[in-house]
Order: sequence, then structure tokens, then C-alpha cells
Amino acid sequence: MVFEPNAPPASHAEFLDWYAEQTKWSEDHGYDDPALSSANLRAWFEDMIEIFSPVNGQLAKGRAEEEVSSADYAVGAEFILVSFAWSMAEAAYITVARLAEKHHVGLFNASSSGEEVWLPGEGRMMLAHDKSPMTLVGRIKDLLNISK
Repeated sequence: MVFEPNAPPASHAEFLDWYAEQTKWSEDHGYDDPALSSANLRAWFEDMIEIFSPVNGQLAKGRAEEEVSSADYAVGAEFILVSFAWSMAEAAYITVARLAEKHHVGLFNASSSGEEVWLPGEGRMMLAHDKSPMTLVGRIKDLLNISK
């Protein structure tokens, strides 16, 4: 999920509540029109669909559901949730993150066990919070204050 950086609350628990509320699909519109979102989210979306064509909605290209490089997008006022084939997970995440940085939007890795939330800042994406288990990587991140 990419989102407007100022839309969700700052704490991890409150962010997850905000995410759960957004994914109740209760906004008063369909979720396939990028015109409903902010300029930064629309720019991110336009770059994304050049690489991962939409499966559904007004911009779907007919055969997209057959293509492994297609994606399912849900566009809200303050977020865009996107789903990919598992075989594309790594390439998709790298692309989503690179374009989130380019367009100054936040990024939530909803598929990760660490539930990482990234925000634009200081010219690059910065880890705002996560719930990484205290593995060696988690302890190193904590020691280096990367997650703070």
C-alpha cells in the first residue's frame, strides 16, 4: 500500500487501525479511478501501470488478468492498495518502493511479517516503524536506531 504521508496516525498500532479502516472499502465511490487520489498518488499510479498493468478497472488492457506482470489496484482518496502475483513479489516490491520514494508517498508492506511503514524524508525513504521480530537483523536495526 502506498499512501499520503500525512494521512495515517504516527504510531504503529494506530497506523494498523487506520489501515484496517481504509480496507473496509467504505468510501463513497468505486476503487478503480485514480482521479480520486492526490497528485502524488496519481503520479505513482501512472508510473506503476507502465510496468504492472491493471487487472481491473477502466485502465485494464483486456488480457491483463492473464499476464504475470499485472496487478490489482484499489484507489482510495489517501491510499492505493496494490496486489501482485506471488511470482512477482520481489520485483513488485522493489518497483513500488522505488516509485514511492520518487513520488514522495508512504509505503506499507502489508504482506510482511514486520509490517514495515516507510515515509519519505531527507531525500530517501525512511523506516517509520515496524514490528520486526528480534532476530539478528532486528537487533542490529535496534542497535543502529534504524527503526526509530
